[in-house]
Amino acid sequence: MRIDKFLKVSRLIKRRTVANEACTAGRVKIGGKPVKAGAEVKVGDRVEIGFGERTVSLEVLSLKEHVTKDDAASMYKILGE
Repeated sequence: MRIDKFLKVSRLIKRRTVANEACTAGRVKIGGKPVKAGAEVKVGDRVEIGFGERTVSLEVLSLKEHVTKDDAASMYKILGE
């Protein structure tokens, strides 16, 4: 699954275009390396997202095309902020 789609489906970022812009700006990293919006994310990957002064680290637990609002948080595990 593309990283921009994962960020939107998991509701970490509200819109896919905003996720795409975050990737272009270098604020999204997989395994410590900045990635483009089309980069593939797999179960077990460690993702870092920069939100202003704050950086959120998480581990991908599952990949789903569609998920309800209540189940969105089950797609990842927060490792640190």
